[in-house]
Amino acid sequence: MAKGKKKKNPIPFRLNIMFFLIFILFSSLIIRLGIVQIVYGDDYLREVDRTENDVANTPVPRGKMYDRNLNPVVDNEPRNAITYTKYPNTKMADMVKTAQVLATLIEKDTKKVTLPDKKDFWILKHPKEAEALITKAERKKIVETKLEQKDLYKLQMDRVTEENIQEFTKDELEVIAIFREFNSGYALTPSIVKNKDVTTKEYARVSEHLDEMPGVDVTTDWERTYKYDETLRSVLGKVSSSEEGIPSENIDFYLARDYTRNDRVGKSYIEKQYEDVLRGQKTRVENVLSKGEVIKTNTLTEGQSGKDLVLTIDMELQQKVEAIIESELRRAKARGNTYLLDRAFVVLMDPNTGEVLTMAGRQYGRNSETGLTEMKDFALGNITTSYTMGSSVKGATVYTGFQTGAISPGTAFHDHPLLLAGAKPKKSYSPLGYVTDVTALKKSSNVYMFMTAIRIGGGHYIPHRPLGINKEAFSVMRNHYAQFGLGVRTGIDLPNESVGFKGVDTKDGLLLDLSIGQYDTYTPMQLAQYVSTIANGGKRLEPRMVREIRNPSNEHNELGSVFKTMSPKVLNDLGGKDVWIQRVQEGFRQVAQEPGGTAYKYFGGKSYRAAAKTGTAEAFYDGPRRNQYSEPVPTINLTLVGYAPHNNPEVAFSVVVPWVYQGKPADDINKRIGELTMDAYFKLKEKRAKGESNADKAVESTQ
Repeated sequence: MAKGKKKKNPIPFRLNIMFFLIFILFSSLIIRLGIVQIVYGDDYLREVDRTENDVANTPVPRGKMYDRNLNPVVDNEPRNAITYTKYPNTKMADMVKTAQVLATLIEKDTKKVTLPDKKDFWILKHPKEAEALITKAERKKIVETKLEQKDLYKLQMDRVTEENIQEFTKDELEVIAIFREFNSGYALTPSIVKNKDVTTKEYARVSEHLDEMPGVDVTTDWERTYKYDETLRSVLGKVSSSEEGIPSENIDFYLARDYTRNDRVGKSYIEKQYEDVLRGQKTRVENVLSKGEVIKTNTLTEGQSGKDLVLTIDMELQQKVEAIIESELRRAKARGNTYLLDRAFVVLMDPNTGEVLTMAGRQYGRNSETGLTEMKDFALGNITTSYTMGSSVKGATVYTGFQTGAISPGTAFHDHPLLLAGAKPKKSYSPLGYVTDVTALKKSSNVYMFMTAIRIGGGHYIPHRPLGINKEAFSVMRNHYAQFGLGVRTGIDLPNESVGFKGVDTKDGLLLDLSIGQYDTYTPMQLAQYVSTIANGGKRLEPRMVREIRNPSNEHNELGSVFKTMSPKVLNDLGGKDVWIQRVQEGFRQVAQEPGGTAYKYFGGKSYRAAAKTGTAEAFYDGPRRNQYSEPVPTINLTLVGYAPHNNPEVAFSVVVPWVYQGKPADDINKRIGELTMDAYFKLKEKRAKGESNADKAVESTQ
């Protein structure tokens, strides 16, 4: 029997194939590892130790303010300060240790430490006890996503007892107060720990121990100072404190403009209006981080202090006018029937540029600490409060009559009581006989304005009959008044300007009241813009509080170069015939310079040759005490507008004294304030001219 062939075992062959594949894979792995280590090793090493760049902004001092004569008004007072910068990898426990060290070196006020601050610190100091405040069931809800981690923290805060936090000593409360400041800032942005009353000893001690307190530094901060104390403070505005930072109502607005939450910003009026100019340019510092540690800082751009403002205000004149107002208010208050009188306002304006030279307001108020009455700054009332102004606005009525064709220059009316149907007679203070447009202004004829208004409204006066006035006449007159600035925003570079109030009823008799300034209300600033428009020949100029913007100076007590000069801005032109404004100007001149004029007694002999218009308005008291009375209280508002010299005006003014007296006797406080103010203006001008002349002579004598 023949033997069959021997069958080969396939297993060794398969093993060889497997070993070969393993060899190929292992070789690939070695090659790949070599590539990683040799070719890309440095790249991956850099990736492990990679750095991050984070840019932080450091605040700079705000711009200063000067008056028109370059006298400092608002400045920055340097102060020693201690700051803390929180780094990205800083742990809470490390912050607590740093706060404990710093608390041994400085005195820190603990008044602002809140109950949540104490509870939060207790949780940090007692982690095990704090953990025990949360139940297993509550922790399970975290896993089940029924609660979030922040919910557990809130539960812990709620369960920390009064007994727990009462154990803090005075020293520990100081640590809490410091830790509170540490925790209030952004990462890599310095936050103020203490910037008030930092003694030289504290400053030195902290400087010596900076190595022991990561993030702590010593620097120089600033605080706003006011060279003229309370003068014009309400208009200059306020700046938020370092603790307050950005006001909550404006948080989104400022954050979108590269501010941080603890930045100080202008909160009101000039400080707020010119925030973009005053804030300056922050120092931009790049922090180079490695593994969360700052290894280097690079200054990208140097900071620059805010630009300075040169105001239009003459602070010496402002103080003189405020003293006049205060003196006259006290004088009037000493008389009877003046129990509602508590304020007075004066605006002085250059009618050729719109620059506000003086914006004065004084008001009686009660001191919150002493309970005694005192005189306070109320300059803001010139733009935020409005009153019925009386006959001061009659210049606008006459001009409106010209523009609408209701009257012409020289038109005369017989001034006698008008007997209206179902109403009391409408009359002037006393019958004046026949008066023209000019004499109507000189003697302040109400009837002339009534007849003009009736014609504007297309009505007719027949005793005891309806006037038949078109209701559109209210809008017609108000639109024409607005050309002078009455009843509309003046455009002044300050926020929160009031436009006054317009009466809503349209009865015929109320149109007559409107024509003599006893229906709608206007602000003292509107009144100043109105008379400036008359003074300069018909151009309504925008009032300005800022004259120039200056670049910051590197030299102490020196102004930088001019960055921007504010040019006069004409809002509108009356656009009528020259003779129309000339007739109004002549009426105003006769008021102040001719016998029989309502202000002649006060301005008749003055060398500066003023033009003016007086005003007396029968009104109802609507001041801060109105809720004390069950019925409206009748009262008298006194006003005065004018300018000087009449033939070449350089200054225009408005005087407003609301609620002067109730019943009799009458008072001329408006005219006295106006006279004394104009006297002060021209005396100050003369004194300065002599001073400049003497200085010129002194220079010449040395040459």
